[in-house]
Amino acid sequence: MTGAPVDAPPAAPPIRVFVVEDQTKILKNQLRLFEGQQDIDIVGTALSGEAALEEVPKLMPDVLLLDLGLPRMSGIDVTREVKARFPKMEILIFTIFDEEDKVLEAVKAGASGYLLKGAPVDKIIEAIKEVRAGGTVIQPNLARRLLRHFRVDPDSGPVLTEPPAPAPEVPPEVVSAQEPPLKPLSDREREILQLIAKGVSNSEAARLLSLSKATIRTHLEHIYRKLEVTNRVEAVTEGIRKGLISV
Repeated sequence: MTGAPVDAPPAAPPIRVFVVEDQTKILKNQLRLFEGQQDIDIVGTALSGEAALEEVPKLMPDVLLLDLGLPRMSGIDVTREVKARFPKMEILIFTIFDEEDKVLEAVKAGASGYLLKGAPVDKIIEAIKEVRAGGTVIQPNLARRLLRHFRVDPDSGPVLTEPPAPAPEVPPEVVSAQEPPLKPLSDREREILQLIAKGVSNSEAARLLSLSKATIRTHLEHIYRKLEVTNRVEAVTEGIRKGLISV
């Protein structure tokens, strides 16, 4: 006698994606990549930042796939506006090598990840899933270029363009009341930070270290808190400055 069949767990709903790209030909090529992808649902498109800001509130996608090189209203401005209005909406940037300064500004504005134009579809799908799950995606070659914008010297720390102002004297009673220094990173946290510096995604780090993605995210939260940073680029920069990792 056989038991009643066990119902399979319901499949996760597809990730709702909105694509913003001002070049019609490139947009069509991007949409063609997503055809037949059951995990991704393209809910809308826009050819400009202004049009995107009109449509996004109506459709409320999970992830905004955003070109930085938009006319008039830039991708940075769109990122800043969307994150201000919808903080939980994830933004994945499409960029090219000569847009380093714009990418850095997009990080500060709240973008969750970056892809180089021309990336294979499997990498794009993985990146969309990564940011939707709360991760951050930095391509290795782009990560190295981004680091240079921080002008970090591994031996002497950040390079200053002008002399620092003299530090004010702090009364002894204030010093004693200050919080204790941050705990150093654990060996596992340093290992994960080193992988981040190489541009490894959460999924890839989980596979390499035989950990779950949830565990990787927890370690990242601890790293961010200990280094007093908010994203991967800042974490890697602080890790280099403090001599915790090398690139």
